[in-house]
Amino acid sequence: MKQKLDIYKIEISPLTKKKPENPDYVERFEFFMNGWEMANAYSELNDPIDQRERFKAQEELLAAGDEEANTTDEDFLNALEIGMAPTGGIGYGIDRMVMLLTDSPAIRDVLLFPTMKSQKD
Repeated sequence: MKQKLDIYKIEISPLTKKKPENPDYVERFEFFMNGWEMANAYSELNDPIDQRERFKAQEELLAAGDEEANTTDEDFLNALEIGMAPTGGIGYGIDRMVMLLTDSPAIRDVLLFPTMKSQKD
């Protein structure tokens, strides 16, 4: 088991805390096992001013046509302003664990819902 130590730019992780030593990058990593990406993990941003600025930048990208950009989440910002505690997260799906256990080469091979599989398979 190993952890991939890539450096992630702030622009691709709008909900992630900045690295204290270099604010152009964020506190995030991806976990790889058997050569496959198994999970994403990061420290969640808990600064409401910084988060509002990032949501604003995302809204501008959305207005310019970026379909992957986020909208502003006022409820989330309100929680941050009230004093949401520092948090972190790791995303590890059962589908990726099944891939590992069954030695499946692609995630689409283990999806439970056939409508999510490509029609070309």
